[in-house]
Amino acid sequence: MAKSTKSLLIGSVAPYSGKSGTIVGLAHQLKQQGLSVSYGKPVGTSFESTLAEDDVQFMQQLLGLSDSQVRSPLIYLDPETVQKSLYENVNRDYTQELKDYLSSLEGDICILEGAGSLSEGSLFNLSLPEIAQILDIPVLLVTRYTSLLMVDGLLKAKKELGDRLLGTIINDVPSDALEDCQTLIKPFLEKHQISVLGLLPKSSLLRSVSVRELAKQLKAEILCRPDRLDLMVESLTIGAMNVNAAIEYFCKGQNMAVITGGDRTDVQLAALETSTSCLILTGHLTPNPLILSRADYLEVPILSVDLDTLTTVEIVDQAFGKTRIQEPIKVQCIQQLMNTYFDVSRLLSLL
Repeated sequence: MAKSTKSLLIGSVAPYSGKSGTIVGLAHQLKQQGLSVSYGKPVGTSFESTLAEDDVQFMQQLLGLSDSQVRSPLIYLDPETVQKSLYENVNRDYTQELKDYLSSLEGDICILEGAGSLSEGSLFNLSLPEIAQILDIPVLLVTRYTSLLMVDGLLKAKKELGDRLLGTIINDVPSDALEDCQTLIKPFLEKHQISVLGLLPKSSLLRSVSVRELAKQLKAEILCRPDRLDLMVESLTIGAMNVNAAIEYFCKGQNMAVITGGDRTDVQLAALETSTSCLILTGHLTPNPLILSRADYLEVPILSVDLDTLTTVEIVDQAFGKTRIQEPIKVQCIQQLMNTYFDVSRLLSLL
C-alpha cells in the first residue's frame, strides 16, 4: 500500500449489529493516539446506491478524511445489480480490483467495513471471509447481544475465518446480562481463541431514531415545530385507550413517539404533558387548534400520516435500531462508550 501499515476489516454475524458505530468510535480512539485513519466499504449493502454513497460521505466528513483516505464501494447490492448477476450467471473476478482498492487508501490504519453478515456479497465472491482471504487482513466482528446463544454465531465465524478473526466486540448488552458476559461468555470465547475486546452496555440513545427520520419513513406531513425534528425518540406508545389510562401509561415512558388518532384531542393533550418527543396522528385528520398551539409552545413536533394505526406502528417499530448513526448526539455517545469499554491498546497489539 502507499502509506498504510495496518489494515482491519470490520464485519458482523448479522445485520444491524453496530458496525458503523464501532468504526466511528474506533477511528476516534485511533486518531486520539496520533494515528491517521482511512476508510473504505467495498460492498455497498443498501438497496439504494445513493444511501450507501451518503454513508461513505458521512464517514469522510465526520472523520475529516481526505479524498485519498476514503473510497466508495466497488459494487452495490442494489436490485438491478443483483438481478443482472443472477440473469447473466457470470462470476466477475474482483480479486485485483479489491487489492487495488485497499492499496489506494493512505493512512496508518485502513479500516474496511464489511457487508451486513458473513454471507452477504457471496454472489460476487465478496463475502466477509472471501474479502479477508483475498486481502489477507484480520477481522474484528461486531456482535449485538441477544442471549447466551449468541456464542453460536461467533463459533461459526471462527470456523470460517480461522486465524484471521482478530476478535469481537459485543454491544447492546443489557445491565442484567453484563455479569454473564463477563463471567461466562468472555472466558468461553477467549478459551476458543476469540478475543473479546469490548463489552458495550445497552444504550437507549443509540437505539433511538430522530423525529426527522420517522417523518421521512412515514412520508408524514409536519404540522408544527419543523425546527425540532432533531429530537430523539427512544420508545413507541400507542394512545388508543381512555384518557385516564393513557395518562398513567404515558408517565412511564421517556422520549416517546405517541401514535393516536387525529380526532383524539384528550389523548393528545395528555401526551403533550409527558415525555413526548413527537405526536404522530393517524387518519390524516386535522387536529384541534388547541393541540397545535400547545405543541408549538412545548416544542413538540406533530406529524400527520395518511395511514392506519397498525401500519404506522409497523413502520416506526422497524426504524428503531436500524437507522444510520448520523446524529451528532449518537456520535458523541458511541465515542464515549468506546473510550470507556473498548480495549484499543489490545487491538493495536493484536494488529
